Amino acid sequence: MTSRTAAAAARATVYGYPRQGQDRELKKAIEGYWKGRVDADRLRATAAELRRGNWEELAAAGISEVPTGDFSYYDHVLDTTVMVGAVPERHRAAVAADPLDGYFAMARGNQDVAPLEMTKWFDTNYHYLVPELGPDTVFTADSTKQVAELREALGLGLAPRPVAVGPVTYLLLSKPAPGVAADFDPLTLLDRLLPVYARVLADLRAAGAEWVQLDEPALVQDRTPAELNAAARAYRELGALADRPKLLVASYFDRLGDALPVLAKAPVEGLALDFTEAAAANLGGLAAVGGLPGKRLVAGVVNGRNIWVGDLEKSLSTLGTLLGLADRVDVAASCSLLHVPLDASLERDVDPQILRWLAFARQKTAEIATLAKGLTQGTDTIAAELSANRAALASRAASAITHDPVVRARAAAVTGADARRPQRYPERAAAQRSHLELPLLPTTTIGSFPQTTELRTARADLRAGRLDSEGYEERIRNEIRDVIAFQEKTGIDVLVHGEPERNDMVQYFAEQLTGYLATQHGWVQSYGTRYVRPPVLAGDISRPEPMTVRWTAYAQSLSDRPVKGMLTGPVTMLAWSFVRDDQPLGDTARQVALALRDEVNDLEAGGTSVIQVDEPALRETLPLRAADHAAYLAWATEAFRLTTAGVRPETQIHTHMCYAEFGDIVQAIDDLDADVISLEAARSHMQVARELAAHGYPREAGPGVYDIHSPRVPSTEEAAALLRKGLEAIPAERLWVNPDCGLKTRGWPETRASLESLVSAARTVRAELGTPTD
Repeated sequence: MTSRTAAAAARATVYGYPRQGQDRELKKAIEGYWKGRVDADRLRATAAELRRGNWEELAAAGISEVPTGDFSYYDHVLDTTVMVGAVPERHRAAVAADPLDGYFAMARGNQDVAPLEMTKWFDTNYHYLVPELGPDTVFTADSTKQVAELREALGLGLAPRPVAVGPVTYLLLSKPAPGVAADFDPLTLLDRLLPVYARVLADLRAAGAEWVQLDEPALVQDRTPAELNAAARAYRELGALADRPKLLVASYFDRLGDALPVLAKAPVEGLALDFTEAAAANLGGLAAVGGLPGKRLVAGVVNGRNIWVGDLEKSLSTLGTLLGLADRVDVAASCSLLHVPLDASLERDVDPQILRWLAFARQKTAEIATLAKGLTQGTDTIAAELSANRAALASRAASAITHDPVVRARAAAVTGADARRPQRYPERAAAQRSHLELPLLPTTTIGSFPQTTELRTARADLRAGRLDSEGYEERIRNEIRDVIAFQEKTGIDVLVHGEPERNDMVQYFAEQLTGYLATQHGWVQSYGTRYVRPPVLAGDISRPEPMTVRWTAYAQSLSDRPVKGMLTGPVTMLAWSFVRDDQPLGDTARQVALALRDEVNDLEAGGTSVIQVDEPALRETLPLRAADHAAYLAWATEAFRLTTAGVRPETQIHTHMCYAEFGDIVQAIDDLDADVISLEAARSHMQVARELAAHGYPREAGPGVYDIHSPRVPSTEEAAALLRKGLEAIPAERLWVNPDCGLKTRGWPETRASLESLVSAARTVRAELGTPTD
């Protein structure tokens, strides 16, 4: 096929789209269902309305092939677990009794059963529910959801493409089920799983699917020869099926590497690759295998993860190069648009100069359609769009917002000594024990307490002018008094002020730093019904004035027990923001670290003896390829130490991480040189404690004994059992007792009961160790 013909065949498509609706209708309907205010029929109707709206919006914008199956009540990996019938034994009765309630039980748990483990989706801030598999797992096909959504789209006269997690990625993301040997390899189940995918594909073909997309993002990671052979076998077998749709195997987030020749040779009709940050590597890989003759290439040339206007001329150049490498080249975002907000045009408070630089899902969809039109009909047909795009890019490059000489000079003057505490840990630990006088197995929480409706209403009233600043601050003082009083009564050893004044652990700080901007409608899904509004990091960063000192000092004035100062660390400030793409991340991290260093020093000067700098995103931002790890971890750990290294030895520095795989960054955790680290551990049954012990981690740690992402209230014995597991790996003199994460998403009744269990468990185990309970 000639390049001219290939260009004429170009289509615009996306892999997935934001699920929540413009006003987060899905979140409200699901939470209403959980509370009994919305029945199942109304929930399903709301979901159907949102799906229809998304598809019609995409089609109207010029997307000629819309995705189906990407919509989810909670998580697309959990949907795949249902599709292949891999429901854990403990959830089967609930699923059999009511599939919808059973689905949510797998996601959230209930008082009777624990939920599936939750962790980060590759290097994003989206969380997926980890499949639990074992040698006895029996897969059964359930294509109900996929077929129903396909038929909905066909009924609207659209060209749909069902999307599902591919079989290899599904198994590589899975873990051994509870009670199964830790060395069990779920990939050994591939031959058992492939017939189930074959059945689903046949069902979709019978329902009218021309194409089906199977997502295999796990193949952009480093993979062993055995794993690559498994991928080759999977697509050789699926490709050989007589009764199936055309197959599009999609990768994203990074370069496909050694998996590219495997998939290029597979008997499938199309591949989808990331041509944004991985453009050079994937272009080179395609050329090395001789292209994709006779196949479809879906080129992800619009960045699906950032919120900046793309360089359309650069993307067109990439597309032009690709025309000679495939039978047909179509245009897409680099990944699902699930990872960006819905519509930048809804923002009314953003500086118009900056607003023209932003592209959310709707704007990215327009970029994709524009590129497909230009590729098909020639650049003269999109001359106006190209001119506007050039002007927006030039405006951003020349703006004073993006370049502050004072900030850059300070960052350039940093030395290695600035990122090292003068005293080694043993000396600091002795000083801290003497200063703080904490009991064995000290108890604390991660920072936030329930964000009640009253607190959210007060913030909304303040913004709307219905409440003046004096009235608002009095409400915050009352909440802090209540939180401190509860912790003292419960017997918690190191207190927190509860963060009632904070809307979000990143946004709160971003709103007080120069260079950041906040959105009003920039919601993205973190997990389930948890949506966040990542701030936009648009320019150079500095701290005009203290951000947390006043409320921390107030809380400390209410108690003789130590109250932790609570900050969000520099890597998490980047990872949970939409970062600038016009300078290296390490340079931005250093700017943020210096701003936070000023805050840490001011907290200490104000009398705060325990300061927690949270870095839950350290693992999630780890590059997907091992070859890229060292460079990232060097600047990431330096940024944390630069934030914390200026304090006295008796000031105890804590950090916190949650819901990620920590085993491969234990050395980096060590390199942070924090005095205490708290980590998620309840759902993973203290796995991280064992990983720390295997590494020889020398400092104090608090693997969580209370899973805060479930409404379950742990009993004293349940928390004590986890604590005893922790003691098998970490000596009592270095073990803390805490929840997995902050408590802002929980209600007060369950928070009270759970923390009482936590403190009671600590006292129980102290008594077993023969030490005082207080």
